[in-house]
Amino acid sequence: MIHRTAVIDKKAEIADDVEIGPYCVIGGEAKIGSGTRLVSHVCIAGRTEIGEHCTVDPFTCLGGDPQDTGFKGEDTACVIGDRNIIGEYVTINKASAKADGVTRVGNGNFIMAYSHIGHDCVVGNEVQMANAATLAGHVYVADFAILSGLVAVHQFCRIGRFAFVSGLTGVPQDIPPFVMAAHTAGSRATLHGLNIVGLKRHGFSADDIATLKKAYRFIFRLGLSLEAAVQKIEEELEGAYVQELVAFIRSSERGICR
Repeated sequence: MIHRTAVIDKKAEIADDVEIGPYCVIGGEAKIGSGTRLVSHVCIAGRTEIGEHCTVDPFTCLGGDPQDTGFKGEDTACVIGDRNIIGEYVTINKASAKADGVTRVGNGNFIMAYSHIGHDCVVGNEVQMANAATLAGHVYVADFAILSGLVAVHQFCRIGRFAFVSGLTGVPQDIPPFVMAAHTAGSRATLHGLNIVGLKRHGFSADDIATLKKAYRFIFRLGLSLEAAVQKIEEELEGAYVQELVAFIRSSERGICR
């Protein structure tokens, strides 16, 4: 299961059934779970953990130093969960020392070729990042979000659950859950309604979608201030998804794309 050309530090913790292809390089602090496959030419550096049943394609680099000029070699980590597909030339950096010291990727994600996940990012579960999607440092991407090709997310931004971001879009502020975002005249993200196709695919009921439509209209269509819109939602609408939308907006530090 381990190709003769692979270079593996003896201190690395590797499950017995891990498949390691030609010319992979694995450092001594690496931990790799059962059923994971490194196809070839994969570099795993630093204190990096990869869960079970992942596939890592050629020329991927996991756990490299953060692209942060303030990094001084602190003991930080990169933790990747189970059942992830990580495409060719993907880079996932370990954390800086400016947050909790861990870059985290959850379970069941599809991270396509040339994508980048920067230091201190948190990527949830069942996220799709299409080719060359890029996360700067300290970005949070919630479950079931989809980032299309060549999306670039500014540091400290958040992408909400079930959000969809169209290709070639720069994201300078938070994208709320359940919505679609795309660039229009320029390159920056603006919102274009609910991600209705995605919500239906994930079993949202017609009533849930109708309520979210009303909430979206209050926030983005009536000309109200953000605070007034949120207050109107709280007074007139009910449901867990609406509460999630309101909580996301209230907790935003960078502001919301409009």
